[in-house]
Amino acid sequence: MQVTVDKALRRLLLLDGQRELLNARVALGRQPLGPKRREGDGRTPEGRYRICMQKEQGKYGLSLGLNYPNAQDAETAYSEGVLSEDARRAILAAIREGRRPPWGTALGGEIYLHEGPTDHDWTQGCIALQPADMAVLWARRNEIDNVDIRP
Repeated sequence: MQVTVDKALRRLLLLDGQRELLNARVALGRQPLGPKRREGDGRTPEGRYRICMQKEQGKYGLSLGLNYPNAQDAETAYSEGVLSEDARRAILAAIREGRRPPWGTALGGEIYLHEGPTDHDWTQGCIALQPADMAVLWARRNEIDNVDIRP
């Protein structure tokens, strides 16, 4: 099963092969243009991520944590001088081992798909869905292979 988030359209699709199970409006980070580059920038990441955490009672209700930063995020940040070599290595090791990457680096972390209003962009970089839409996603959470976030 695949989740695709189209940031420009503010839409999330849940697909089972070619079959669409959910087509939902989403809200993004308060600075929605461009990929997340550092902690506190208010941007939603862009790339391919996996669900690495599930919270039934998160700050905003049902929440699925993504493994941001991924390897590409780490390599880009390292090449731009934003990320230290030690932080880069720690992120790459976590991704390689299937663990949640460190969330305390210069890139930030704790990016979730979670419940919340979708009428404006307001998150710190997360993707918010209406509770009914999040319930559909939550019910299929263990079947989701990847979450692709596109510009």
